[in-house]
Amino acid sequence: MYDKLVQIALLFDFYGQLLTEKQIEIVDMYYNNDLSLGEISEQQGISRQGVYDTLKRAERTLYQYEEKLGLVDRFLKQKQSMEKIIEMLEELIDEDGYDRDNIKNKLNDIKEYISNII
Repeated sequence: MYDKLVQIALLFDFYGQLLTEKQIEIVDMYYNNDLSLGEISEQQGISRQGVYDTLKRAERTLYQYEEKLGLVDRFLKQKQSMEKIIEMLEELIDEDGYDRDNIKNKLNDIKEYISNII
């Protein structure tokens, strides 16, 4: 996938609302607001270890949701397919001349990418 920060951000976007309120707050403070464990513990009124444990439990839960549901992986694959479709359409637009067979082949490729998305 991507580096851990991007992974957690994507997982949190997709599954964050399935976490407890406390987990949501702590993940948001740590990853989105870039607060340290100590700063979070002061604001939340819990120990630094409590923040760490809550954060790790939330991360583990997010990864488990992704393992079971695969929504982020599916989203990334769809995004990649859409980028490929755009690239192929740009090639068709920029192509000089009119080669009917080449255009038909590229349109069939685009159709296949779209079929895989839906």
